[in-house]
Amino acid sequence: MHNFKRFAKIVLVLLVCVLLLRGLDLALYPCTFMRNDVHAITTEHFDELIVGTSHGKMNIVPDVLEQTTGLKGHNVCVGSEYPVDVYHLLMLACEKQQAPKRVIYEISPGYFVQEKEEGNNYLLFYHEFPLSKAKLSYFKTSIAKCNFRTVLFPWYEYSLSYELGRAGKTLSQKLGGDYDVASLKSETQEYHEDGWIQRNAVHTENLDPEKGFAEVREFATENVIASNMEYLQKTIRFCKDNGIEFVAVTTPVPQPTLLNFESSYREAWGYFDEFFAEEGVPYVNFNAQYYNAFPHKIQYFTDYDGHMNGKAAQDFSAVLADILTNYLNKGE
Repeated sequence: MHNFKRFAKIVLVLLVCVLLLRGLDLALYPCTFMRNDVHAITTEHFDELIVGTSHGKMNIVPDVLEQTTGLKGHNVCVGSEYPVDVYHLLMLACEKQQAPKRVIYEISPGYFVQEKEEGNNYLLFYHEFPLSKAKLSYFKTSIAKCNFRTVLFPWYEYSLSYELGRAGKTLSQKLGGDYDVASLKSETQEYHEDGWIQRNAVHTENLDPEKGFAEVREFATENVIASNMEYLQKTIRFCKDNGIEFVAVTTPVPQPTLLNFESSYREAWGYFDEFFAEEGVPYVNFNAQYYNAFPHKIQYFTDYDGHMNGKAAQDFSAVLADILTNYLNKGE
């Protein structure tokens, strides 16, 4: 009897701790746009998913693509989205909904020569996953390796002083199932329901090239991380196994940046040209074979790293849609 009471007290304490952690998570972990993205792909079927990094998030507009391709899509790109994240996002979408017809993977070469960083971006995707096989796989292959505080106290990477002031609104949004995109708008950018983030145009003459160049992740073949390529291959094979068309796309880079890192980019284009050719999937590179399809003037961008302003992104997406449609029609 004594042992039972002791066991019951331990269970009760653990239950209180779990409830407390859950409450803090609900109130202090912010409502990010990734929350909206994961909710979208798990509750609605899309013909096309766009995955990749912040270049894809800012530069590819699903609603514009749909006007030409007829495929309803959602943009699930975001900064610090590595191949392991893409693989599990796609796995989740297919587990919860019918598989998409096509996946567009925006390729930023610099992401393949770096390990996934610790910090709030590490949990950005996993935190929003509903209970699923994809979430369990994600935990086993990625999340279990990170700092234990990331899992138990996911809000600790965010500014507590800021999030405390928003706790009431955050709690209300989550408990009420509120996914209004208006709350994700800022002075510099606006999140749209199709997952695209529209960057406001800037006065490019005020941009500092040296500061912009410092943000560019340089590519070198000898620095490629094996696990990044492994998950890129797994994503391609997942698509083939599930009858999903896979297309790799690299969006335009501003001309000054291309010139400043010419040798690095040339090496990257050669590496991925060869890789995708071996995998038997198309690679649409707007800095190589499709260089002339869209301007590379800095005026179309909001920085030297390659994030377009809203008008340029819409124009570029129309060009991309035409290329994808022509490619499909020709059956090349």
